[in-house]
Amino acid sequence: MTERLIPGDVAPNFTLKDQSGNDVSLSDFSGRKTIVYFYPAASTPGCTKEACDFRDTLGSLQAAGYEVVGVSPDPVKALAKFAEEELLTFPLLSDEDHAVAETYGAWGEKKNYGRTYMGLIRSTVVVDPDGTVSLAQYNVRATGHVAKLRRDLKLDK
Repeated sequence: MTERLIPGDVAPNFTLKDQSGNDVSLSDFSGRKTIVYFYPAASTPGCTKEACDFRDTLGSLQAAGYEVVGVSPDPVKALAKFAEEELLTFPLLSDEDHAVAETYGAWGEKKNYGRTYMGLIRSTVVVDPDGTVSLAQYNVRATGHVAKLRRDLKLDK
């Protein structure tokens, strides 16, 4: 497992394909606060709940100066279907070889139903306009995560 990021770290740059097949880089968001969230699989119940929570609060997040980017090991085609079915308007990025997840500490050992395997760890990293990490959360729960993140970012007073 790779090292997890902590506040003050420089967020590793990346370039991945989005749900439309376009290249999207972290550097595209330079000068803006960016929420990069990692989720295990498009169109699964937990990941759908989390994505829809981001969708439903996207306007208020953007009004507070935040952009949202989702990253999963799904292929572009699966992300396109997910975005269309759930009306997701923020970038969903395909990290099929999980290289970006590894550099962000979001890939590692998981345990489920007594089985141990390597997989994506549901995580969220908030990147400041200067490219440094301001918040890094690992092993987050899908349900309620966006509300907790908003509280942690002091967006809900």
